[in-house]
Amino acid sequence: MWRAIERSALPLAVAAIVSSVVAIGMVFFYAPVEATMGIAQKIFYVHVPAAMAAYAGFVVCSGASLVYLLRPSSSLDAAARAGAEVGLLFCLYVMISGPLWGIKAWGRAWTWDPQLTATFVLMMLYGGYVLFRSLTGDDGRSRRIGAVLAVIACADIPLIHYAVRNWGGLHPVVEREGGGGLASAMKVTFSVSMLAFLLLFCALFVVTWMQRRFAQQINEAFVDLEDVSYELEAAREA
Repeated sequence: MWRAIERSALPLAVAAIVSSVVAIGMVFFYAPVEATMGIAQKIFYVHVPAAMAAYAGFVVCSGASLVYLLRPSSSLDAAARAGAEVGLLFCLYVMISGPLWGIKAWGRAWTWDPQLTATFVLMMLYGGYVLFRSLTGDDGRSRRIGAVLAVIACADIPLIHYAVRNWGGLHPVVEREGGGGLASAMKVTFSVSMLAFLLLFCALFVVTWMQRRFAQQINEAFVDLEDVSYELEAAREA
């Protein structure tokens, strides 16, 4: 399976680049300018797909962490860290693009909108996970603590999804419950953009996962080398 993942990195990267170029072209030259929001509405085509990519990374992190708690393995730990790191990258983009849209829609970059606030909390939770794993060792105890943190943090994702319906706020719903939907050209552009972000997420996740696995293998080889050195030193002293 590991070899198959390695071989998928290049095709995924090429597909992500091609689909991203197509999506950018459609956003600027195919999708019409929305009557009320104007050109600022086009942020929607990257903001929402980025949020979905962030969710994907965090769900992968939490899912791999949950399985790790049941059946620990270095590969699962690497997948959890890769999912959190890539998801955090997309979530950071969400938190930048959202306020840019808010300046036009709400007249200010930040409001304590329930969905916006819950998304900020989500970024802080997984940011804390990434920081914790970066500052602590790669021992079993640190892995288990990080896995528990990741599983708990995942509970915020459904809160974000249902925040507008349950607590109101200023966030538009568009395609969800009560939304007005999208025009045909807008819907096609949005779908292509979603595909592009999904492929980009997959490519970045695979590359990051590979990097984490290689780092683990180097550390394991270094530990084995130290053990051999200690054994040789003890043999010479004997």
